[in-house]
Amino acid sequence: MNFVMLLRNHGTVAFTLVGATLLGATVAWGESPEAPFAAMTPQQVREYEEEVREAYRAGDRSPETLRRVADLALIPPKLNTSPLPEYDYDRLDYGMTIGIERTPKGRLWAAWVAGEDGPKAFMVAATSDDDGETWSKPRLVIDSQSPGLPLPRSVIVGALWTDPLGRLWFFFDQVMNHWDGRDGLWVAVCENPDADQPEWSEPRRIWHGRVLNKPTVLSSGEWLLPAYLLQRPGRDPLSENLFPELDPYRGVNVFVSTDQGATWTRRGLRPFPDPCWHEAMIVQRQDHSLWMLARTRKGIMQSFSEDRGATWSEPTFPDGIVHPVARFHIRRMASGRILIVKHGETMDSHEGRSKLTAWLSEDEGATWKGGLMLDERTGISYPDGTQAPDGTIYISYDRERSRLGEILMARITEADILAGELVHPDSRLKMLISRPLKNRSVAED
Repeated sequence: MNFVMLLRNHGTVAFTLVGATLLGATVAWGESPEAPFAAMTPQQVREYEEEVREAYRAGDRSPETLRRVADLALIPPKLNTSPLPEYDYDRLDYGMTIGIERTPKGRLWAAWVAGEDGPKAFMVAATSDDDGETWSKPRLVIDSQSPGLPLPRSVIVGALWTDPLGRLWFFFDQVMNHWDGRDGLWVAVCENPDADQPEWSEPRRIWHGRVLNKPTVLSSGEWLLPAYLLQRPGRDPLSENLFPELDPYRGVNVFVSTDQGATWTRRGLRPFPDPCWHEAMIVQRQDHSLWMLARTRKGIMQSFSEDRGATWSEPTFPDGIVHPVARFHIRRMASGRILIVKHGETMDSHEGRSKLTAWLSEDEGATWKGGLMLDERTGISYPDGTQAPDGTIYISYDRERSRLGEILMARITEADILAGELVHPDSRLKMLISRPLKNRSVAED
């Protein structure tokens, strides 16, 4: 029996059993549900994809076949480090920011979603070597679309993160049809992100779910990663519950690494009421407790942990933080202050996805100072940030994803935020990272 037949006859059961044993255990490559696909030759992968596609196109919508469709997201993705000219700006027509990061020698990396915020999504990244004044053309693309699949295979949602060793991590979600009920959190790591030709590891799958924000390094040296598994059925036609074994783990799963990212262990879980895309972030407070903030359909909610992420309090709404159903950004600054980037001219108000502002807290989030307006326009969203050793803060966000698709950034300091205006001579707002040019017919603003 060839390998494709073996997967067809036994793969679904094997994946279920292996996936279940991984919950709450250390994740290692050889134990993961994608391992059988990683062992396939390219020809075997094509044969498997064709077999699943033909069954689906013949009208087979049995749970077994739909699960095999979802399993196509387990095929290891490929990183395209020479994406031009196919992915040049004149071929792109959409932009949703993922994030921004600074590497040890000062290079800035920015990543965003192209294609759409949906099944046709893929990931693009570019760099700047002059502090964000100018940016390269796309130099890294992760695109898992293929005409040989029964449904689109999206690469969507992720995070860029420079770890304490100076390595650049690129987390991303590979999933069938935007949301298949399971998701897949993959990561590739670059050891030389400031080099002329950065070299990336082969992507490995950490777990199910997805991540949109950077890990948190605790005072203990542990790395915490909030991976969320959506609390709802998959997207039609994968809307049947294909993964009931994952139901006890829906919500924000907190993973920890004690060996600098070599392995990740699931430590705790926090579901949220009225869940949306959780997009959770974690800050360690001065008393060593953990403060998690997450997106819900009623705004930002919070939860606390006193045992390094193993258990979490019942979610509540934080006092004085009012925000639309949208991404926000929070992180600890080198000064000890906490930064939050949100929508609204005040902390307790908003006008939808407009008026992106930055605030600082000197009392662990009890009160907030500043209120620097980063961008007053409408149609702006999804802030992410990082801080350089000299204190410079970089915030990326997007503007009018479908019409303009702009990825923008602000280069600011804590003094600017506290003053409510730019006071540092090198600070700048509304700096352009990228703009798609395909089929562009709108006037420049």
